[in-house]
Amino acid sequence: MKPIGTPLSPSATRVMLLGSGELGKEVLIALQRLGVETIAVDRYDHAPGQQLAHHARTITMSDPVALRALIEAERPDLVVPEIEAIATPVLEALEAEGLVRVIPTARAARLTMDREGIRRLAAERLSLPTSPYRFCDSLAELQAAIEQSIGYPCIVKPVMSSSGKGQSKIDGPADVQPAWDHAMAGGRVGPGRVIVEGFIAFDYEITLLTVRALGADGQVETHFCEPIGHVQVSGDYVESWQPQPMQPAALARSREIASAVTDNLGGQGLFGVELFVKGEQVWFSEVSPRPHDTGMVTMITQWQNEFELHARAILGLPVNTTLKSPGASAVIYGGVDATGIVFDGVADALRVPHSEIRLFGKPESFVKRRMGVALVHDADVERARVQAKLAASKVKPRRA
Repeated sequence: MKPIGTPLSPSATRVMLLGSGELGKEVLIALQRLGVETIAVDRYDHAPGQQLAHHARTITMSDPVALRALIEAERPDLVVPEIEAIATPVLEALEAEGLVRVIPTARAARLTMDREGIRRLAAERLSLPTSPYRFCDSLAELQAAIEQSIGYPCIVKPVMSSSGKGQSKIDGPADVQPAWDHAMAGGRVGPGRVIVEGFIAFDYEITLLTVRALGADGQVETHFCEPIGHVQVSGDYVESWQPQPMQPAALARSREIASAVTDNLGGQGLFGVELFVKGEQVWFSEVSPRPHDTGMVTMITQWQNEFELHARAILGLPVNTTLKSPGASAVIYGGVDATGIVFDGVADALRVPHSEIRLFGKPESFVKRRMGVALVHDADVERARVQAKLAASKVKPRRA
């Protein structure tokens, strides 16, 4: 990486984020603190990250012609995918042409944007433990896969979606058709293929934030944050906490699995590796080659949060994954379908001891859209969880 220049000058280090929601916004803040010129791209105007970046661009990122034209016009030093719905073959082509460096790599972006690529890599190439699974292109295939091999209960997800969209648990035959319909409506790049997974009776699930960053010798080193426990409802995160207590053998195995996946994907940056844990057994679930929504808790628990770690790693700078304090996060939902909402109760939320609030600034609210997050640090992680949920409950979104 060349030396960091001055924004808005010929020497500028220019970084383009593809996706500028709440996670991208925090990455942009971290980059700007390091003197980087930022370009925030999203599918709609005034996305959270666009509100503070040096440049805001609005395109359909799954459109290969539009994406190539934008990157060729802007000529960023780095392109940082922050969502799944991206025309990744364009990124691979541009990287092969030497026009841009993709974070962590264009191949990693392609493999992780759909569940099929990353699941086949983990289970079939790396031989890592996963839940049993099948990919299906029709309702009939889904029914046959469940009846013949997967069984009940099971989980159905679109191969391309995020934040739990289109995900369902199937407990019996009557649930199959509704689950298929829900998956078709929830995919990020239109209807099509689904994955059906056998249900694992895990004790808990974690996100293991894994950072690939340059060491003093210029070689890539792997660093781990303390494990993050989380609760999901319909595949969407609603609270997280750090650290999640784990048996030493389970933690060691989790790090082995995370290393195997991220070493194969390569490049530099932070990865959110999701794992199921039961006793000392660990199963790979998914990986995102970018900051993870459950990792927002690190904004109050770590000396360098996940966004700062990502920014530093992609720029070739040293990282520090040390925990500062145990803590927890809880989601603040929109509660209403409206634009330009207002938030009551913020002062009350901030009166909860050791609390912080982040409101994302999304221009449009939905009842179950994530509009903010409450953060609490406490020496007792269970108390932090209770207090974070209390703080979140005090923020009351409403129509203006």
